[in-house]
Amino acid sequence: MKKFSLTAIARTQMRTAATASSGRSASTVFGGHEHTLRQTVMGLAAGTELKEHINPGEATVMVLSGRIRLSSGEQHWEGRTGDLLVMPSGTSQITALEESALLLSVAKTDRGVPSATS
Repeated sequence: MKKFSLTAIARTQMRTAATASSGRSASTVFGGHEHTLRQTVMGLAAGTELKEHINPGEATVMVLSGRIRLSSGEQHWEGRTGDLLVMPSGTSQITALEESALLLSVAKTDRGVPSATS
């Protein structure tokens, strides 16, 4: 059994993001490449964008603090502290509308990943 304080981790990631040239910082709190489930706490400085990327499976974004915009194509959803956003399949992008901390949870599936025969 492991226990994490997401509040403390988020605070650390936001402090790091504020001074990083990229405007972001992240720490995987559970899982990794060898697991199906991966959970990452991210800190984003205001205005930082996580460029468009392909969703590798089923994913959610829990806004731990701040305010973000999740975009996929022409659709946009806004999330604030306490909101849980379900990532759409395909590609998406996240923009920090203000200093924000997120918990990104991804369960990798074969969906959306081209097979070796494609």
